[in-house]
Amino acid sequence: MCTAVRFIDGEDNMFFGRNLDWSFSYGEKVLYTPKDYNYQPAFNAEDRNHAVLGVGIIADDTPLYFDCANDAGLAVAGLNFPGYAEYAPDSVNLTTNVAAYEFPLWVARNFTSVDDVEEALKNVTIVAKPINDQYPVSMLHWIIGDATRSIVVEYMADGMHVYHDDIDALTNQPQFPYHMQNLINYINVDPKPIESVKWGNADLKAWGAGLSAHGLPGDPNSTSRFVRVSYTNAHYPQQKGEQDNVTRLFKTLSSAAMVDGNSMMSNGQYEKTIFTSGFSANTMTYYKNTYDDPTIRAYAMADFDETSNQLQTK
Repeated sequence: MCTAVRFIDGEDNMFFGRNLDWSFSYGEKVLYTPKDYNYQPAFNAEDRNHAVLGVGIIADDTPLYFDCANDAGLAVAGLNFPGYAEYAPDSVNLTTNVAAYEFPLWVARNFTSVDDVEEALKNVTIVAKPINDQYPVSMLHWIIGDATRSIVVEYMADGMHVYHDDIDALTNQPQFPYHMQNLINYINVDPKPIESVKWGNADLKAWGAGLSAHGLPGDPNSTSRFVRVSYTNAHYPQQKGEQDNVTRLFKTLSSAAMVDGNSMMSNGQYEKTIFTSGFSANTMTYYKNTYDDPTIRAYAMADFDETSNQLQTK
């Protein structure tokens, strides 16, 4: 399970981040793909050589990103979508074919804006091709954002679906339109204090702040996390400066974090927020912390060797 959000500050700088929720780590690191890295797409997709920074692993000399952003300020994150995601079994003629494992890299390497991505997706087939036998195909959907807006991409049995994400949030299954419809159940929730009311002769007063948010779901289910993180992201006061906006991003995502022992998987293990990561387009910096180490660490794109053609990790 996972949660992602996007927002902009008062100067139109995008901040984009996600929680990765699972029962174990894959050994993921902050991973930099320089412009001159010689990437060979799985099928016929182009590679236009944007530098990419994000969180992922390397398999067969290929960066597999959980989430990433490029030097143009475009970001993408993949979130679990089992039971709904269904990719093409093989490549399709006269379309751009992208293997599911390379989709985040394809987005970040090739495009500068959400508009560009959305236009390209009109002729894209996502193919159920694993990178190797060790890593089976992951059933995902994706949120893609820039300084202007975000979209959600879902590839199912009936093909490609692209949605404008006006709430700038995403969690897991079911489909994105359901999550948006479900928000209507919570339009009464508000951060403002409740005024006293009279019931007959009784004067009823709130015993403290927060009563107006009564009914906001607190369980770890994906639909509840979508409501909670959307509410937090929409109502968090606008901040100034890099540090306060990074704090906003991580605090917003913490409102939907998974705590060990709260949600058991079918194998008996518990999900927890393995890591939280975030990108600042203002400083081209990735931020990351983990369940066991809440210290937020910064990894600027400028800290990596842009003249190299080799993948780099920290």
